[in-house]
Amino acid sequence: MSIDQQAKVLSNRYLALDVFRGMTLAFMIIVNTPGSWNALYAPLAHAAWHGFTPTDLVFPTFLFVVGNAMSFAMKKLNEMPSGQFYRKVIKRTLLIFLVGWLLNAFPFYDLGPDGEVIWKNLLEVRLLGVLQRIALCYFFAALILYWGGEKLGWIFSIAALLLYWPILYFFGDAGDPYSLTTNAATKFDLIVIGAERLYMGEGLPFDPEGLLSTLTSIVNVIAGYLVGKMIQRKGNTVHTVQILLIAGVVLIAGAYAWDLAFPINKKLWTSSYVLLTVGWDLLILAGLVFFVEVKGSKGWTYFFVVFGRNPLMLYVLAWIIMDILSMIPVGESSLRALVYDSAYTSWLSPKNASFLFALTYMVLIWLIGWWMDRKKIYIKL
Repeated sequence: MSIDQQAKVLSNRYLALDVFRGMTLAFMIIVNTPGSWNALYAPLAHAAWHGFTPTDLVFPTFLFVVGNAMSFAMKKLNEMPSGQFYRKVIKRTLLIFLVGWLLNAFPFYDLGPDGEVIWKNLLEVRLLGVLQRIALCYFFAALILYWGGEKLGWIFSIAALLLYWPILYFFGDAGDPYSLTTNAATKFDLIVIGAERLYMGEGLPFDPEGLLSTLTSIVNVIAGYLVGKMIQRKGNTVHTVQILLIAGVVLIAGAYAWDLAFPINKKLWTSSYVLLTVGWDLLILAGLVFFVEVKGSKGWTYFFVVFGRNPLMLYVLAWIIMDILSMIPVGESSLRALVYDSAYTSWLSPKNASFLFALTYMVLIWLIGWWMDRKKIYIKL
């Protein structure tokens, strides 16, 4: 690739990345906002514990595309004075973390039995979550790559994946170190954070975005960075696509081999799970680079580019709008329930109604993103 071509790639990024990020956010909204959590098609539900579904690919892919974007941003960050670099990274980390934590607290009050407003105690709000994990992974990945570049990125990634295995094995209960109730990640989070500030969706204090499992999730960000740098060096070519395909297949095969001893588990973010998700990300990205960049098939991409241009803001809006719809009382129910019952369940089977509700809501969020794009409104934390 010529110097001019390299400069173009470095300055303009690549459309496939924006499409990839947009596809990820669109699917994330669909799986996060079904009409009913009791009526899901299997691919749209997380694996109960060990195992893997397409839904389990969404969050690590979001981390992967964060790393991909960092592969373009780090050149500018590396040119900053160190003090300015640390201020910028810390500020962005704190903003994303704070937004995620406030989303956990939203709408900041509960209604008592007589309809009185009871303000939430922020000290008892769940501390961690999706945006908080993104913030922490971004922070540590940025520091690692700033201090040691790609070399340290490789060293950290390999070390983290290898060390996480014995950490869970030896510090979990001997009978079953990888179970929901006896794993080391839960023990660590209970000590450091406390039960009252952990996620309770599993029926007991356990956070799938906990502190200990953040160690391996950082690798998903670094993997996205390393892949982005490779594409910048080699260009959007058939050879690049071949490398992505081969690497993806190797990682997926390695993940299932490791699964025999260290189970693939999204909620524990096991090392085998990281290999599997990065492998699938490479295959998907290979397809996008081939069709969008190499073949120039771009007519269909705008729908996803809209999501890719305001990903964090649209994610936050998707969360807030759904909460507000669920809060607005209509008779004995809510506006959300009224819309779902009258427009979906009244004529569709439960799973079809649940899926179409989520799909419609995703399109609603897209329309907001489309309006923002038309108005050139781009909000980046």
